[in-house]
Amino acid sequence: MCSHQSSRSHPVAGAATDTGAPHVVAAHPEQGWSLLCDGTIVFDDTGELLPDGRVVAPRRGPAERLAMAA
Repeated sequence: MCSHQSSRSHPVAGAATDTGAPHVVAAHPEQGWSLLCDGTIVFDDTGELLPDGRVVAPRRGPAERLAMAA
């Protein structure tokens, strides 16, 4: 693991970050998650599993903003 501190302010996996932020060390887009260098697992739905076992719930928008299938 790196010296970055785990926090709830991780960027979405694959997003551009500043040089001091934890970075992706293993990406598994086919499974919907990425591992950051500080041990945090970030999910494509914006949820997170922190190294100490705490869970950060996904941040989702209102249901009416979801695209409907044609």
